[in-house]
Amino acid sequence: MRQILVAIGDDPDRPGLVDTPARVARMYEEILWGGDFTPTVFENPGYDEMVVERGIPFCSLCEHHLLPFLGVAHVAYVPAGKVIGLSKIARLVRARAGRLQIQERLTAEIADELDRLLHPTGVGVVLEGEHLCMTMRGVRCPGTVTVTSALRGCLKDKPEARAEFFAICRDGGKR
Repeated sequence: MRQILVAIGDDPDRPGLVDTPARVARMYEEILWGGDFTPTVFENPGYDEMVVERGIPFCSLCEHHLLPFLGVAHVAYVPAGKVIGLSKIARLVRARAGRLQIQERLTAEIADELDRLLHPTGVGVVLEGEHLCMTMRGVRCPGTVTVTSALRGCLKDKPEARAEFFAICRDGGKR
């Protein structure tokens, strides 16, 4: 961080910047916790319809520019033998976002982890993210939202299940 301050023409020893390298290091440590956790998984009580959590907020850091991207995740699965504690879906999103990432990989990692944990009939993940590397630099296009999806099982293979999931993501499933 000191070298960056020097490279941009500032003095890392001036009063306002003396502690900045240590503060930045603590900030990255906090943001990039990338923690793993043990999700609570239960035997399925016989439910075989889609379970969806919409609007899960996430923040991550773009591995290309170390700038934040943030948005919401919509996550669904169709249970087979197991169900997951509902708060664990949000924890999974947070854990995978707490690393240097690209949105495409983050989306796939969430889907793959749910698939691995639950062996469900289907999994769907949609992430809507605003990337500060597009907002603050480069094209400077604030408000642009990048949407990525990862579908597994029946949410990929059955058009009606896929359409239902995307409709729920888009408008809460109002018909």
